[in-house]
Amino acid sequence: MPISAPTPAPLRLTEFSHGGGCGCKIAPAVLSRLLANVALPMLPADLLVGTETSDDAAVYRLNDQQAIIATTDFFTPIVDDPYDFGCIAATNALSDVYAMGGTPLFALAIVGMPLGKIPEEAIRRILAGGQDVCARAGIPIAGGHSIDTLEPIYGLVGIGVVHPDRVKRNSGAQAGDALILSKPLGVGILSAALKKGTLSAAGYADMLHWTTRLNTPGTALSAWPQVHAITDVTGFGLGGHLLEICRGSGLTAHLDFRQTPLIPLAASLAADGVATGASKRNWDSYGAGIDLPGAFPVWQQNLLTDPQTSGGLLIACAPEAADQVLALLHQDGFAEAAQIGHFSAGAPQLKVH
Repeated sequence: MPISAPTPAPLRLTEFSHGGGCGCKIAPAVLSRLLANVALPMLPADLLVGTETSDDAAVYRLNDQQAIIATTDFFTPIVDDPYDFGCIAATNALSDVYAMGGTPLFALAIVGMPLGKIPEEAIRRILAGGQDVCARAGIPIAGGHSIDTLEPIYGLVGIGVVHPDRVKRNSGAQAGDALILSKPLGVGILSAALKKGTLSAAGYADMLHWTTRLNTPGTALSAWPQVHAITDVTGFGLGGHLLEICRGSGLTAHLDFRQTPLIPLAASLAADGVATGASKRNWDSYGAGIDLPGAFPVWQQNLLTDPQTSGGLLIACAPEAADQVLALLHQDGFAEAAQIGHFSAGAPQLKVH
């Protein structure tokens, strides 16, 4: 009787990576040390946004009507399905263009794959996921670069355009501004459960729903003078990216955590002790800048620092425009968007209430 060959184990992309999604970013404190002694050259006047405030993308003015947005983002797998991985990575990369208030023009693919370990069909599915997201955004992938690596890596260079007067920096918030978050927190928690093999099918669907939703409202918000600052929440978590706004704008942020939208399953998992290693690294990097109430639970702190892959837009706007901004977000499918706090004059820090 012939002996049949064993059935090959299903491909698990996350087994090839030590960290997944934006959770594999270098911790903020380490990144600060690496860049501390890098001398900045004389910058041209037309470079409207560079590295000075850790903003989402570079912006270069071409003329009085046009400025180019350039950004890049890539990471190791956050999910096992190749197509889903490509979709998430591409959505995350284009988010930086929307966060600057821009309209994407085209993208370049960044591909690093352990050839011989991952089937070519799986790699094609990763590329197809990125291609389909760019098609939804109305842009082509016009080229790119690929290398043979130890871990799978995929992402995009995103190129966009914006009017020079409509660039939404992370340093433009004003005292009195309302603070709005467009997507709920918890993607990092869900990814941690997925890697442990404990995430339900419904939880995975929820994770895909948010990580593949393009932050397109950023383009429309660029035309609103009442919107003073925008950034997106990614690997440094809500706490880290909100502190970047505080430092860039020279303000204190007041966060009402009870009003902060959370993915329900992620909140439940966090309360049961699920957390990512990146969340702790984030807290160790910038926790000194956050004033927590005395009885603030550890699981809520973990959500505050939870790395978000393809997270939501964090928007600072005049208080009288808050309802209009929320209406736009809700109309565009961001039903959980909410006002979560405000800014006041004061030392750059985050006070959680």
